[in-house]
Amino acid sequence: MIILGINAYHADASAAIFVDGKLVAAIEEERFRRVKHWAGFPEMAIQFCLKEAGIGFEEVNHYSIGRDPKAKFLRKLLYLAKNPAGSLSVIKNRWHNSRKVSSIENELSAISGLQPSVFKNKISQIEHHRSHLASAFFASPFDEAACVSIDGSGDFTTTMTGIGKVNKIEVIDSVDFPHSIGIFYTAFTQLLGFPHYGDEYKVMGMAPYGEPKYVDKIRDVIHFTYDGLFRLNLNYFRKGTEGIISYSEDHIPVVQPMCSDHMVAAFGNPRKKEEPLTQYHKDMAASVQRVTEEAIFHILESLHKKTGLKNVCLAGGVAQNSVANGKIKKNTSFENIYIPSAGHDAGISMGAALYVQHEVLNKKRMPSIRSAYTGSHFTNAEIRSFLCDQKISFEEFEDNILFDKITDCLINGGVVGWFNGKAEFGPRALGGRSIIADPRRADAKEILNSKIKRRESFRPFAPSILKEYVDEYFEWTDEVPFMEKVFPVKLSKQKLIPAVTHVDGSGRLQTVDKNISPRYYALIETFRKKTGVPVLLNTSFNENEPIVNKPQEALSCYLRTNMDMLIMENILISRF
Repeated sequence: MIILGINAYHADASAAIFVDGKLVAAIEEERFRRVKHWAGFPEMAIQFCLKEAGIGFEEVNHYSIGRDPKAKFLRKLLYLAKNPAGSLSVIKNRWHNSRKVSSIENELSAISGLQPSVFKNKISQIEHHRSHLASAFFASPFDEAACVSIDGSGDFTTTMTGIGKVNKIEVIDSVDFPHSIGIFYTAFTQLLGFPHYGDEYKVMGMAPYGEPKYVDKIRDVIHFTYDGLFRLNLNYFRKGTEGIISYSEDHIPVVQPMCSDHMVAAFGNPRKKEEPLTQYHKDMAASVQRVTEEAIFHILESLHKKTGLKNVCLAGGVAQNSVANGKIKKNTSFENIYIPSAGHDAGISMGAALYVQHEVLNKKRMPSIRSAYTGSHFTNAEIRSFLCDQKISFEEFEDNILFDKITDCLINGGVVGWFNGKAEFGPRALGGRSIIADPRRADAKEILNSKIKRRESFRPFAPSILKEYVDEYFEWTDEVPFMEKVFPVKLSKQKLIPAVTHVDGSGRLQTVDKNISPRYYALIETFRKKTGVPVLLNTSFNENEPIVNKPQEALSCYLRTNMDMLIMENILISRF
């Protein structure tokens, strides 16, 4: 049984393929297109998945699309009837987009050369948030769990809760557009001067620099309801019928201004790009983050009371709020949490496939997905051939010698590009496509930003830690394979690893398992033997672009920055 999942005509377009129940490949289209959050039809991601599975289009049994234009159709009509003053162009744009989703067989025909009729009876359309829930629960280790999906909006839903039992998910409740925690957070993101799609993580990073002074004021913007959900005070937002997200001709998602005049009057004008970040902005970020956490905990704790379950699975764009995720156990009654590596919309492709696999076909569950390494990969021979064609000098070493050279470089203040194995599925670099540095250096953050990243000074870098040492370095202990949680760093260790300790004493950790990431684990272990510290600073291998996917992109990033060393599998390129 072969199932291909697709997220198309939506931000973070992607594809994922399952063969006889097992995930074989999953990748975002942006990795090929080199455009962040690319939102068209993921032709190249689909072709990659088929190649990894060693099959052709005609051998796929089911094509599962994580979008259902018919979902909540009557509620959409009612909303439009109650809000007739919206933009006709916006409504036409959404209609055109939904028509594309409804004719996926034509797209598949165009890229395969097969007739549309070959695909027509193989296509399933799965509601956006059901796909999110499936991406979390069916990939989790739990036979039974509460399930939550929270994001901006998808198929007219912004939040969905349910119960997963073995190979079925029962939906309990949902919240309709425009009442959305994602929209709430994005509106304040824009107010703070970050207008682009996906900028919300900047607010999360800036929050620890402020005090949550405006929590009471912000509580007028979002109201928690007795049913365990919430409502927005829509006076603070532009009308939903005037458009929230549009897609340009080059398939780039564009977020429309979301703040109404009422919000501007209450909280001030949106900060312009050239204007400095003031303490007010930092305090506002802290306040927005605090209220968002309260909203998430309110939904989760209410769901716990309804279900009595100890396990929870979380997905959706808001599930990428790693600061909130790290506090779930402390602020709710749930004991165990699973969040997939691609909790955001790229994970829709995987979730749509899993939904068909279990809900539709009634297939049995497979072991939990604990590895995000499902993307592109290259052999030493392929890399050698490429570098020779480019006339680039390099050396090749066995692992033990290579790791020794890398760690010496790190200890001497160097920055290393690490291109290893399969690329990760999701927004986090997890030792597949990473830039690494010595976490003990207080100046490592400045070195990275001056040499490569050139990003805002308030944004933290993350620690990759051998999982056996988590309790020595962090106040809370858990497996965090996908860098999806932030934990407090122990006070006694903060000065030892200052480069990965945020201003509030926390770190967004990745726990590295030698059975899942053997080479990355061995590299960190080599560093530990030399320094006594089982941690490396890890950030994504890119420079204002999607994470590098191929050797060409890794080399280009290395050459145009001041990176000290580039490692691609066993091949070393150095400026020394």
